Amino acid sequence: MYYKENPTFPKDFLWGASSSAWQVEGAVAEDGRSTAIIDLNSKKKKPYADNSVAADHYHFYKEDVKLMKEAGFTSYRFSIAWSRIYPDNSGVPNQLGIDFYNNLINELVNNGISPIVTLYHYDMPVWVDEEFNGWYGRGIIDAFDKYARTCFEEFGDRVKYWLAINEQNMQIVYGNWLGVCKNSETWFEDKWKVNHIMNLCHTKAVIACHELVDGGKIGPVPGMVPFYPESASPEDQIATMNAEELTEKIWNDFDANREYNGFIKRYWKEHNIDPDIRPGDMDLVSQAKIDFFGINCYRSNVAKASSIDSKFQEIGLNKSGKKGNFVYPNYPGIFEQTENPFVDTTDWDWEIDPVAMRYLLRYMDDHYHLPMVITENGYGAHEKLNEDGKVHDIERIKFLKENIYQIGLAIEDGAKVFGYNPWSFTDLLSTGNGMAKRYGLVYINTTDENVLDLKRIPKDSFNWYKEVITSNGAKVSEDNINL
Repeated sequence: MYYKENPTFPKDFLWGASSSAWQVEGAVAEDGRSTAIIDLNSKKKKPYADNSVAADHYHFYKEDVKLMKEAGFTSYRFSIAWSRIYPDNSGVPNQLGIDFYNNLINELVNNGISPIVTLYHYDMPVWVDEEFNGWYGRGIIDAFDKYARTCFEEFGDRVKYWLAINEQNMQIVYGNWLGVCKNSETWFEDKWKVNHIMNLCHTKAVIACHELVDGGKIGPVPGMVPFYPESASPEDQIATMNAEELTEKIWNDFDANREYNGFIKRYWKEHNIDPDIRPGDMDLVSQAKIDFFGINCYRSNVAKASSIDSKFQEIGLNKSGKKGNFVYPNYPGIFEQTENPFVDTTDWDWEIDPVAMRYLLRYMDDHYHLPMVITENGYGAHEKLNEDGKVHDIERIKFLKENIYQIGLAIEDGAKVFGYNPWSFTDLLSTGNGMAKRYGLVYINTTDENVLDLKRIPKDSFNWYKEVITSNGAKVSEDNINL
C-alpha cells in the first residue's frame, strides 16, 4: 500500500485501550459478586478456559494501571459488572463492588487517564434472568435503570464518558452465539421484542446520565462491520444496503434519530412481526438524545444479491482459529454474504481491512454528524512467549498502524473522532476462544489448560504504541510514508 498523506490528530485526542469486566476481571465469586449468565456460558466452551480467573484484573488492577501510565494512556474503556453492583434483587447495592470500581477509577484519574465506562457488556446477572426473564421481560427496564442510576451517582463525579449497551446489534444478530436467544424456533419474531426492550433500557440510561452526571456524555457502542457490494450490479448494491440495515443501520438510526426507520417498519409488516411497542414507549425514547457513538470495528464484509428461491443459511462463526471454517450467511431475497478476494484474513477468517475504518468513520459522520470514539479495534492471534521471554507481535503492530493511519485520514476528511481505544490492553478471555485468541498489548502468562503466574509482559506492540502516543500519532504517518 502506498502512502503520501501525513494526517495529524487533535491535541486532546484520547489514546488508550479497552476491556470488559467479564473477560478481564476474574474473581467471579469474590466480594459479593453473584453469577452472571455469561459465567455459565463460558463454562460450556471447552476446551477453552472459563472466566473465573481470566486476566485477574480484579487483583492486578494497580499493576495494570501502572502499565497504562507507562504507555502514556489518556483513556481506558472498561465495563462495570452489573452483578458486582447488584448481586441480587434486594435493591441494596453491594458496597464491596462499588469500592472496587471506585478504587479502579481513582487509580486511573490519579494517573491522568480518563475512564470511558460501559454499563452492560454481555454479563446479565442470573437473578435478573430468573426474575424478569432476561431481555424478554419488561421488568428488566426498571432494574437496568436502577443499576445505571447507581453507577452514575457513585462514579459520575469522575466518569464523564459513558456507553450504555455494548454491541446491541450483535446481541440480536448473533442471539444464539451470545446467549440472548432463549428459543431458536421463535427467535425470528422474538428478537424484535427483545431488541425493543433493550432500546428502552438504553433510553433510560441516556436520560439518567444527563440527569445525574454533571457534564456527562453518553452514547451507544454498535459492533460495526462495513459492507461492500460484490460488484457494480444495482442488485448487489441494494443487497448491500439491506445487509447494512439488518446488521447495524437500524440500530444506529434508532439511537441517533430516536425512532424506528422505514426499512425495519416495512420488514416487520412483511414478516408479520409485532415488536410490542406500547403506548408511551416512543415518547420516552424521544427524550434520549445521545452525545456520541462508540465504534467497535475489526473488519469488513461483502454482500451480493440473493435469490428469493435460495436456501436460508445462518452465519457460522469460525470457532477453531483454523482458516476456512467460517460459513457465510444467506437471507433469501435480502442479501448473501461472500468473501472478499482483495483482502487477507486472520486465522478466524476475519477480514484484515484497515481502509474499512476510514470508510466506516466517513459513513457514520455522513449519516449522523456526531462525535465518535473508537472503543474496539484489534488483531486476534495465537501467541506464546518466545525463548527470549518476549512476544514479537509484528502482525498486530502492522494492523494497528494501518488502522490508526486510516483514522487519521478520516479525521482529515472531517470525521469527528476524539479517541482510539483498541481491543485490548491485556490479553483477556475471548468471547468464543478463551485465552487461545489473544488481542492484548500486554501478554498475560496463563493458558486455557493452566492458570500460571499471570505475569504481565508488555509485547512489542506495547512499546510501539507507546511511541505512537508520545508522538500523538505522528509516528504512524512517518512509518507508513517511509515504507
